[in-house]
Amino acid sequence: MSEVILETNLDEIPLFFKGKVRDVYDLDDKLLIVATDRISAFDVVLPTGIPDKGKILTDLSVFWFRKTSRVMKNHLITSNISQFPKQLLKFKKTLKGRSVLVKKAKVIPLECVVRGYLSGSGWEEYKQKESICGIRLPPDMEESDKLLEPIFTPATKAKSGHDLNITQKEAADLVGEKLFAELKEKSLKIYQEASNYAEERGLIIADTKFEFGIYKGKVILVDEVLTPDSSRFWAGDEYSPGGPQRSFDKQFVRDYLRSLNWNEEPPAPALPERIVEKTREKYLEATRRIMGKACARESGERR
Repeated sequence: MSEVILETNLDEIPLFFKGKVRDVYDLDDKLLIVATDRISAFDVVLPTGIPDKGKILTDLSVFWFRKTSRVMKNHLITSNISQFPKQLLKFKKTLKGRSVLVKKAKVIPLECVVRGYLSGSGWEEYKQKESICGIRLPPDMEESDKLLEPIFTPATKAKSGHDLNITQKEAADLVGEKLFAELKEKSLKIYQEASNYAEERGLIIADTKFEFGIYKGKVILVDEVLTPDSSRFWAGDEYSPGGPQRSFDKQFVRDYLRSLNWNEEPPAPALPERIVEKTREKYLEATRRIMGKACARESGERR
């Protein structure tokens, strides 16, 4: 395993934004996104990192950006560090394998969530209302049931604290009806293409969330895409509705934290080594299944 990186500091390169997991640096008309090994749960950053997590997220995002580019253009310029601006090369040790150079888009303040199965916060809301984000669902559904068709369930992007599920009408009021319609259409198309691809490899994408931005007047896909941080991945050959599923994503960490006496507010508790190791294994397994080959992250090296 490689060194765990929780923070980055690129000296004279100005920090544009520090997210829960990523450090974003300002390069005038471009951005440098560095995926650290931080992990968050319930929108709180944990004090314990997951070895190689940033590299795994970068690998998967780059893979999916390229895979879905015919459906939706995205912000990726390159993940090849030799093509980065010269002033970044002295940070090669820190950046290698965990950073991408991207177009500087104006991020749209909406979490674009697509659900193909009834799980997570969607399941909790369904139990109370038999609906998710105002979308009525059939009665008597069980946890992890497959929906008749994928649904678009938007949420607000919170700068701090928890994101909040909203109705499609509320989302349209927030960003405008025309933009909302485009975000919904593209989110569902990307999810369907990725879901079909994953199912052929024995993996179910139960749900996922996308972020979009405006670049030169056009909507493009930004941030990360279809990783274990932003998606719920299940083993297709073990799928059995009626309860939780064995997953290859962050749900494992959430489940552990919910077994503790923690109120889901900062400060978060540290993760024990066994949880850290198992989480890393799950992220690696998702990568193996999606990318179709052993992941070089097991040795902490880039392919």
